Amino acid sequence: MSVSALGSAQAFAYSPPSARPASAAGSAESGAAAGRSVAGRSEGLSEADLKIVSELKARDRVVRAHEMAHMAAGAGIVTRGASFSYQTGPDGQRYAVGGEVGINTSPGRTPEETLAKSDRIRAAALAPAEPSGQDLRVAAEATQMAAEARQELAATSGSPETGRVGAAYGAAASDASGGRQVDVWA
Repeated sequence: MSVSALGSAQAFAYSPPSARPASAAGSAESGAAAGRSVAGRSEGLSEADLKIVSELKARDRVVRAHEMAHMAAGAGIVTRGASFSYQTGPDGQRYAVGGEVGINTSPGRTPEETLAKSDRIRAAALAPAEPSGQDLRVAAEATQMAAEARQELAATSGSPETGRVGAAYGAAASDASGGRQVDVWA
């Protein structure tokens, strides 16, 4: 699995094609310059600003639902809850436009544990209604991890070296220095 700059973290990421609506450029500044109140109220906002607020509210709902789906499906492997990146709308409110959920993607101590864990990782990655590109990459990496564990199981079944290979697998899995983690972005 691809590893982030932290060395042991990875991210399911879902970023919008444009985190900021195209019509939002400069509208907050022009609203403030026009002397309108931006203290969290929508009264006095122009039609364009109201449209931007509506788009931001919809985006906020999508992002939060996306991250909550990861958290619900990732029970037992979630390392930290959802964190969000925000954009301030012309109404002065902050709206979530991106997010992430950390999950542990380290292999199990045995091939059997790794198979079970890879299924949970894949389920967590694909939980949202519209998985992001990063979510799909993490799911593919979990599928690859499962394939490697199956190969390990096949290599050890019926082999006189079963004990040695299993011990080597366990040593490699425990050598992960705290395990790998995945961050899921929305």
